[in-house]
Amino acid sequence: MGIVAEVPRAVRNVWSVSFGGGIESYRPAPSTTVYDGEHRHLKRYDRTTPATGNPVLLVPPLAVTPACFDLRPGQSLVRYLLDQGRQPYVIDYGEFGYADRELGLEDWTHDILPEAVRRVAQDHDGPVDIIGWSLGGVLAMLTAAAHADLPIASITGLASPIDQARTAMLVPLRLAARVTGGREMALATKIMGGIPQEFVRLGFRLQAFDRELARPLFLARNAFDTEALARMEATDRFMATMPGYPGRSYWQIYRSLVLRNELADGFIRLRSDLVIELSKVTCRVLLAGSRGDVVVPAASVRRGLEVLPNATEVQFVEVGGGHLGMVAGAAAAETTWPAIEEFLSR
Repeated sequence: MGIVAEVPRAVRNVWSVSFGGGIESYRPAPSTTVYDGEHRHLKRYDRTTPATGNPVLLVPPLAVTPACFDLRPGQSLVRYLLDQGRQPYVIDYGEFGYADRELGLEDWTHDILPEAVRRVAQDHDGPVDIIGWSLGGVLAMLTAAAHADLPIASITGLASPIDQARTAMLVPLRLAARVTGGREMALATKIMGGIPQEFVRLGFRLQAFDRELARPLFLARNAFDTEALARMEATDRFMATMPGYPGRSYWQIYRSLVLRNELADGFIRLRSDLVIELSKVTCRVLLAGSRGDVVVPAASVRRGLEVLPNATEVQFVEVGGGHLGMVAGAAAAETTWPAIEEFLSR
């Protein structure tokens, strides 16, 4: 009788998440703008009590919104850091269009991120702990390597791709490029000025194709579980708001990280006159990877132990979840977040 009575609620849940207005609206953690420039909106998350420890700068990858760190209550690294007494900040790159086609990774490593670090350090009067997800972690390490004077206390790289030869899903691209040299991607990014947001969103869904296939079964199994459906909805909402890539940046990622796999050898060549070596990173580094991550497998991240010889400390920890799940999924609260707090506390 109890289950029968709950059927209308289950029907409403499935309808809401599939066709209606959703289970719950997006409620990001309250924040205050520190400064707002082109592709560099720095926000400080609001606290009601004084913070302890170093300020924490959250660095997302390109083509992703800062919501990756704050999907919803219970799926929020931001709220976890606040609960631990820390003061988190986040940098938001905003949208990219054809006019941004010449933006390269050096715009992040030599302008956007150094300015953000200095602003956070000035705002909080102390060195900065950086947490970067995926390419965000790589950009943080490259920024630290290129600027020894920056007040960076530590870098945490979550699913940060170091050795792309370890990523099975990239094998066909790497094999094809032996024939084409990657010219087809160079031409496509030049014509389009980048990778449009629609392509990015489709790509992320294809990477999680097993999730898409299992969606009807998940809805059927969790029709009575409002919390499970809210988590699914938060992920769908996040994927539906991804911006695109600037053309030059995407070509650099494709050429240097995917095809040439330069980071596995400890460097990246951004221009003929600009090479950044990971051996110049001297702060503490935590690397976190998951075997369940098909986008950036744990083995790809673990390579960082070998290419950061001069870091004060380099630690690798294996956590649970997929590429997004290890940051904002159910496993994150049990594995990733405590590992970060333990590292920062030391």
